Amino acid sequence: MRYLHTMIRVTDPEATIAFLGLVGLKEVRRVDNDQGRFTLIFMAAPGDEGRAEVELTHNWDAQDYAGGRNFGHLAYRVDDIYATCRRIMDAGHVINRPPRDGHMAFVRTPDNISIELLQDGRLAPAEPWASMPNSGEW
Repeated sequence: MRYLHTMIRVTDPEATIAFLGLVGLKEVRRVDNDQGRFTLIFMAAPGDEGRAEVELTHNWDAQDYAGGRNFGHLAYRVDDIYATCRRIMDAGHVINRPPRDGHMAFVRTPDNISIELLQDGRLAPAEPWASMPNSGEW
């Protein structure tokens, strides 16, 4: 397992980038998604690029992030997403967004913090994951 990034939603990306620059982080990459109407901006401390990043998510349409909704998720790369999700389910936890695509899943901690699990590569779709519906917000 390897830590990837923490995501936070931002309303003013340039102000947040400037603030994180004061902390010592630099922008390492940016992705604009016209269809989804959002921009992802990845920031990291020098030497942590690709290892320990902060993902700034800017939704282009105005949104209210009351109730802590501006904090997005922790993300981890896993060796076997199916085995990881099975272990979590067997311990009695819900898989909020099952790994139907063999690549990505979302789960929540007991305190309702979202965790994104990403397969290193992509596994072939397999049951029960391929037909399992989402169960709530991820």
